[in-house]
Amino acid sequence: MLLSDTQLFCGIEEEDISSLLQCLAAVKRTYKKGEVIISEGTITESIGIVLSGMAVISYGDIWGSNSILGYVSPGAVFAEVYACLPGEPLLISVSATENTAVLFMNVGRILSTCTNSCPFHAKLVRNLLTVCAHRSLQLSQRILHTSSKSIRGRLMSYLSERAKRSGSHSFQIPYNRQQLADYLGVDRSAMCHELSKMQKEGMICYKKNHFLLKTPDVFETAPSPF
Repeated sequence: MLLSDTQLFCGIEEEDISSLLQCLAAVKRTYKKGEVIISEGTITESIGIVLSGMAVISYGDIWGSNSILGYVSPGAVFAEVYACLPGEPLLISVSATENTAVLFMNVGRILSTCTNSCPFHAKLVRNLLTVCAHRSLQLSQRILHTSSKSIRGRLMSYLSERAKRSGSHSFQIPYNRQQLADYLGVDRSAMCHELSKMQKEGMICYKKNHFLLKTPDVFETAPSPF
């Protein structure tokens, strides 16, 4: 993938990115499936951007329970909040769910104007602020979706938000069933059973990651697209 297509480097040309990476002391590292990329309790001064593969962000408590907070796909950034807080140990771990390549960049060099006074360096700082704002929004959305005590309530909240975001009652979600269950903090089997019940009741139609919400005012007589 091209770095210019990512949110962090949006608006910066590829040739400018090449010289910018030298200013940022960027380092590329690869990880095998299951390998820890950055562990809980460590202190980092670098942010990571996934170049290929997939990583999962998780939190573990002292009793050994593990919660999935989200997934990091190619082009996405992680650890940016901790990197911007000097000396703050990570409360989360990031691990590769498949063979994954990551580009690490020193956040201090991002936030400080380089000696070359690159005109696109200021753009990078603005992009980083946007990334942090999106992360805050994502966390707020997850809190909203998991506020319900019932599995159905959590599913309805999440699917409703995805429909509003896509501007259509028919849309794709980015998670498989296990990832969705982890994101919503519910048991996978129980969640799949609830999805099946919702489909039988005529609330939704789905096939793999494609969903159709059948609300009474619009989809009462609409045929399934599957």
